[in-house]
Amino acid sequence: MPAKENCTLYSGGLKGAETAFGEAAEKWSIKEVNFCYTGQKTNRQKNLEILSDTELKRGDISMELVSKLMSRTYYETEKIRKVLQTIFHMVNKGHQVFAIGTILDDNTVKGGTGWAVELAKLFNRPLAVYDQAKDNWYSWKENAWVRDTPKIEHETFVGSGTRNLSENGKKAIEDLFEAAFGSL
Repeated sequence: MPAKENCTLYSGGLKGAETAFGEAAEKWSIKEVNFCYTGQKTNRQKNLEILSDTELKRGDISMELVSKLMSRTYYETEKIRKVLQTIFHMVNKGHQVFAIGTILDDNTVKGGTGWAVELAKLFNRPLAVYDQAKDNWYSWKENAWVRDTPKIEHETFVGSGTRNLSENGKKAIEDLFEAAFGSL
């Protein structure tokens, strides 16, 4: 396990799972960095890193490719593009990715959270998703979701997920931090 004083959580500080990840990081004295873009409303204001247009462009990708990878249609809107570009920076900085959401039958994850998950797969990052409906963690191993009990094993990690965080999702985040950094 990494020493907590060396750890950094990368997130977006949005309502729901990202807020809960940030609150857990603060509770366990883990450094937190929240990426956003000018004009984006975040729930967490702690350590905001506002990405410039130039930085956002580093995370740019074809919406056609995103639609193909996610098995759904994304339309070319500036807001969606900026959100996807911001997620790129989170996953690019974190060496391990944790997300809260719903795993779909096509092995993608519902909503914008799914882009963080797909990038983690593309970047070959250790990846775990807590599926709130199934009330279990699953890790991506050998191109399949495997029921697992993931652990924070890297000094930099990503916390992402649904805006509609359930009580069991919040507990899963708390348990993840407690297993890595001990009881408070």
